[in-house]
Amino acid sequence: MRLLLARHGQSVWNQSRKFQGAHDVGLSDLGRTQAEALGRAVQSGYRARVAYASPMRRALETAEIALAGTGIPLVPIPELRELSLGEWEGCTVDEIRAREGNPYLAWVRSPLDCPPPGGEPLPDVCARVLRAIARIGADHRNGDDVLVVAHGGVISVYLCHLLGVSFNSLWRMRIDNCSLTIARPPRLVSINDTTHLPSTPRTAWFDVSGAGGSPGGSPSTRVIRVDPTTAPGTQTPTVTASVVEGDTPGLPPAPDTERAP
Repeated sequence: MRLLLARHGQSVWNQSRKFQGAHDVGLSDLGRTQAEALGRAVQSGYRARVAYASPMRRALETAEIALAGTGIPLVPIPELRELSLGEWEGCTVDEIRAREGNPYLAWVRSPLDCPPPGGEPLPDVCARVLRAIARIGADHRNGDDVLVVAHGGVISVYLCHLLGVSFNSLWRMRIDNCSLTIARPPRLVSINDTTHLPSTPRTAWFDVSGAGGSPGGSPSTRVIRVDPTTAPGTQTPTVTASVVEGDTPGLPPAPDTERAP
């Protein structure tokens, strides 16, 4: 089985820099455009037999737009829903950063050790996602391409599992809206292919001005290729199949606006 893991298109709350988590939020206009581009990529580059999706509106709508006119069946799976962010849901990034001790910064650095109050534990998220992937795999033992439309948090948790790394590395992996990440479990093939998407300005989700970055800007990034057949790391910000690390020592790259879970 080859898993085509797609994050949903930009949501209305992604656009306004709000934490959404378990809140059921729909797509923005840009998100619908991204979903159309995702559909063209899936239809032209792969042979998906079936698609599975989180039942949340932003994921289902992305899948429906991407699969329009294809006849590919779409199956919602509750275990693919986004992780809950507890008390932070509905708040903006700046509101959480302004709280005593800047809990947002602690969460970006160590999401396993410093979760949002009332948030879903990451090991619990991983357990349900693995149940969903196992069920999908049992139905596709013949090497089918399978599209899975889910969420940034869900995909990142699964990648931590495949790579055998701590969930504290969660935000070291960039998963953009409507990107494609490819896996042949237990092998990870590529991460965050965005070449099919319309170019849009990148907006920093975390202001690193207090940690070595420029005010209001995004940190420079170092690209680490996952597929050993690709070239060594490069400094270019537009990549396919990459894990991105921030250049500030000890500080993972912050998710940008479109990556808010």
